[in-house]
Amino acid sequence: MSDKVVVLNGEKVNYDGRIDYSVLASEVTVYGDTREEDILERIQGHRIVVTKEMPLKRKIIEQFPDSVELICEAGTGYNNIDLDAARAKGIQVCNIPAYSSSRVAHTAVMMLLNLSSSMQKQMRMLAGGDKRNFTKCLQVEHVEINGKTLGVIGAGNIGREVIKVGRALGMNILIYTRTPGTDEEGMRYTTFEEVMKNSDYVSLHCPLTPQTKHIINREALELMKPSAFLINTSRGALVDEKALIQALQEQKIAGAGLDVQETEPPAEDNPLYNLENVILTPHMGWKGLETRERLVQILKDNIQGFLSENPQNIVA
Repeated sequence: MSDKVVVLNGEKVNYDGRIDYSVLASEVTVYGDTREEDILERIQGHRIVVTKEMPLKRKIIEQFPDSVELICEAGTGYNNIDLDAARAKGIQVCNIPAYSSSRVAHTAVMMLLNLSSSMQKQMRMLAGGDKRNFTKCLQVEHVEINGKTLGVIGAGNIGREVIKVGRALGMNILIYTRTPGTDEEGMRYTTFEEVMKNSDYVSLHCPLTPQTKHIINREALELMKPSAFLINTSRGALVDEKALIQALQEQKIAGAGLDVQETEPPAEDNPLYNLENVILTPHMGWKGLETRERLVQILKDNIQGFLSENPQNIVA
């Protein structure tokens, strides 16, 4: 049977031209990006559709041609795809789990280390010609993280990797997750409220679902210490961004490291771009070269498994 594959927004992964999609199947068509109104035309005659974080709404999937049998989300999260609509059409959906766990975890740890050193403020000072950190005593906060408490919301692959690194750095770990594990020395499973109240750094690692959307809202932020930092490398909508901006502006928390935002890219006038106590990065956690190469290899395995009637990583 046909193994025709179409990649609808290949530039999302292959933004630097270093990724080879031709390994996916014998016939692969790649588009850099695709507007919603062009999706149906471009998938005609293809059996497998590959997207990366592209919204596939019910009204679109309901019009998919009968040729389409598999949608591959080239990432871990699949909240962008209407799974019920896919099931109704008899289309399987697969994802790429755990391909970026270490890289995303290291992005969270990078945020933590930079926040503990006021690195964002130091870089802005130097960029503006302010050399007082060199010519006088250090003008910014600079604290140890060993002995501090790291709160982890969600203990999946990425969360567990962050926990492992945090423990190696000598941090005490508090964890809130749907399926608590066994407490160990320096690591304890507890309630969401206790994590928010007692952590010096709170790092988010849960999927975006109706239950977790805006899990970090005004009430949650008010539980945090004024000296605490929030880190989000998971999904932007886990955080009520308006509430976070207000908390940052009013210094109700010390700062934030955000690799993801509610709207990506953020609007030009978004205050997060200019707040001194914020590290803002463009959803880069998964974008390492080795990470993207691993993504394409797992994507290939998913497609070959489907074609050999041994589907894997199926989510619908």
